[in-house]
Amino acid sequence: MAPVEKGFSWSNIAVGGVMNMFEVTTLGQPLEVLKTQMAANRKQTMGQAFSTVWSRGGIKGFYQGLIPWAWIEASTKGAVLIFTSAEIDKYSRKSLNLSPAAAGMLGGIGGGIAQAYATMGFCTCMKTVEITRHKQVIAGAAPESTFKVFMDIYRREGIAGINKGVNAVALRQATNWGSRFGFARLIETTIRSLRGIKEGEKMSATDKILASSLGGALSTWNQPIEVVRVEMQSAIKSADPNAPTKKTVLNTFSYIYKTNGIRGLYRGVAPRIGLGAWQTICMVSFADYVKAFIAKGN
Repeated sequence: MAPVEKGFSWSNIAVGGVMNMFEVTTLGQPLEVLKTQMAANRKQTMGQAFSTVWSRGGIKGFYQGLIPWAWIEASTKGAVLIFTSAEIDKYSRKSLNLSPAAAGMLGGIGGGIAQAYATMGFCTCMKTVEITRHKQVIAGAAPESTFKVFMDIYRREGIAGINKGVNAVALRQATNWGSRFGFARLIETTIRSLRGIKEGEKMSATDKILASSLGGALSTWNQPIEVVRVEMQSAIKSADPNAPTKKTVLNTFSYIYKTNGIRGLYRGVAPRIGLGAWQTICMVSFADYVKAFIAKGN
């Protein structure tokens, strides 16, 4: 379990940024690209999505959007997430006397909302543009550069256009990190009980990674929100005349359900289970160790 720190833990800003950069540069971005490809192209199987991404340059295709968008997003959202969630978690446990699971859930929700509105609306939109703009190739046109798409959106719709889908992002991040922190802390508590590890005693790395992996996997219950977010931020307008022209979370959800059913709302869930597990391992388990190391040094 993460140590309960005193005062504002400003070092968590650096911890969050570094850990999220590590997460996205290793397994994070390839799983993100595959998940987004499937969510944007809901009739593709995982094998077809993998082949499509591979056709964009082999292994490089799986790192589309890493530089600069994913790096900008990771360094900023990680800092906001870990700092905000740690402060809420600390207050919840010390002042409200909440359980680690409840405090973790509240911290994750607060951190997720903060990172969405502070940094992620813009960056997530541009990452999705980078991945989905290649749908233009199917129509026989060479894809435009991401920066040209960015400027076109900005000239046409201003800041609101760049942040299109930010409410879906906020809803996704609140449920994402609320679930990840909450489930991970709950499973840690369960493991402690089963193994007879007292509160404050150190858990093994294996147990912490297991708790984070399960917590991250369980957090993917909200995959429909992710599919809605991808559809709202897709760079290509749908050729379907029934597609909503002005997309909101609700009308986009309704459109996907009507055209692709419940399975369409869960497209890309398999790679997202892997992504959720890896993100939670990095941002909960590994971050706990880094925070404990820094606290020990102080």
